Amino acid sequence: MITLDRLVNVLGAYGVRLCGRPERRTARLRSVAIPDATDGRVTGDVLLAVGAGSVTEAVRWAAAAQAKVVLVRADAGIEREAAAAGESVDVAVMLVDPAVSWSHLVGVVYGLVLEGRETESGRGPTDLFALADNLAEAVGGAVTIEDPLSRVLAYSRSQQAGDPARLETILVRQVPERLREVFRERGVFARMAATDEPIFVEPDARHGMTGRMAVAVRAGRELLGSVWVTCGSPLTGTRQAALANGARAVALHLLRSRASADLERQVESDLVVRLLEGTADAATVVSRLGLPAGEMRVVAVRTHTTEEPHAMLLLAFERATTGFGWSRPGRSALLGDTLYTVLPDAGAAAAREWVDTLAAGLPSRVRVVAGIGAAAQPADLPAGRQEAEECLALHERGAPQAGPPAYDESWDDILLQRLRAAARAGRTPARGPVSALRRHDAVHDTHYVATLRAWLEAQGDLALAAERLGVHVNTVRNRLRRMSEVTPLHLDDPRKRLAMVITLAAEDD
Repeated sequence: MITLDRLVNVLGAYGVRLCGRPERRTARLRSVAIPDATDGRVTGDVLLAVGAGSVTEAVRWAAAAQAKVVLVRADAGIEREAAAAGESVDVAVMLVDPAVSWSHLVGVVYGLVLEGRETESGRGPTDLFALADNLAEAVGGAVTIEDPLSRVLAYSRSQQAGDPARLETILVRQVPERLREVFRERGVFARMAATDEPIFVEPDARHGMTGRMAVAVRAGRELLGSVWVTCGSPLTGTRQAALANGARAVALHLLRSRASADLERQVESDLVVRLLEGTADAATVVSRLGLPAGEMRVVAVRTHTTEEPHAMLLLAFERATTGFGWSRPGRSALLGDTLYTVLPDAGAAAAREWVDTLAAGLPSRVRVVAGIGAAAQPADLPAGRQEAEECLALHERGAPQAGPPAYDESWDDILLQRLRAAARAGRTPARGPVSALRRHDAVHDTHYVATLRAWLEAQGDLALAAERLGVHVNTVRNRLRRMSEVTPLHLDDPRKRLAMVITLAAEDD
């Protein structure tokens, strides 16, 4: 079962357009049907109107099939007619580009609706829980199925041989870090990485854990996760064989779930990249992504860790794209070493909250840095991307505990950052009053540059400048006189003063 929202997001990459009825995007779709001349009782939530001569005919077929949405091949330009026809019988109409083959579309739709069933995370087959139940009966113990980061994917209803550690794991949907440390110390993870054979983990009363049998879930050489069974002693004979066979069945389920999720993520990523790089039909792309019209913000995110840096970035991307489109605020793409997410504008604070939520789903050892662009219309998102990247650079150089900067709040820091980059690249004048004073300070151990900065920041107030420097007012007055003998300052010229302020800012690291 999937939602119409997800069907629209995926099929949009094939040139399929939803006409009207945006409020129906949360409708749940459980079945697919194709008209059959030999069977007038065909029913299904999604009707593929193969052979329909017009939109009107396709809608009539959909009404007879009790469908919620109908796909019909038609040329562009009849969206209003199609929307009106669908409204008359309460059916959502999706127009298919005539260049798209039905055979291709049928395969995608059947795969999404019949195999892309919903789980807690929004993707994958629900029968993973049923598999855990069946496996628990076969091995005589409570079962949990976990991903490579020890997050719970499914678990059996059976509490046979259950223990406090398992209960805690299920409640937080992840193995507690203290238990992971126990498993690491005992070499459990290292052994699972090296063998497909089930492993027995001795009980640990300190952590409320009875014994465990654990087996890796693998596709080829890739570790997809693991299956854990609570038991007081090692499983043997038919029960051990059942566990090994169950792990292979779990691998098939996870591969199918990944294929469905990867298809949707790829479609989403391609559309987001189009927005970030600039496209003439930005408003159309936003609509295909299922985002509301209006201003948006670009958020750029990177992860920093000493272990598995690429894996943590991929995990961040997975977290950002987990769930059905209507259930999460943004749309994301992974480019190089950066995760970009487009969020409907609800203020900089809301964007920071989104970053905090993303970071909370990653291991505590991972530092998440981010930058937030200013609110922008869809056509201006390439500029928003640059703003987000520059704010990201600020966050990377700033204090680790500081929150992600937003461009509309930190534009002055961005301007200074650009000036400093220009200065380091040699794109600012190498000669001038500030340079002359700096050279004089280096040779004669004077404090002329600091004095000039304090006087400019105090806007010519000698007393305030002296206070900042920690000297007498007459000292500042005397220094200014001697400085003017070293180089012409023209402190009475506002343009000269502005130029000196910019120069000092650009050279200040």
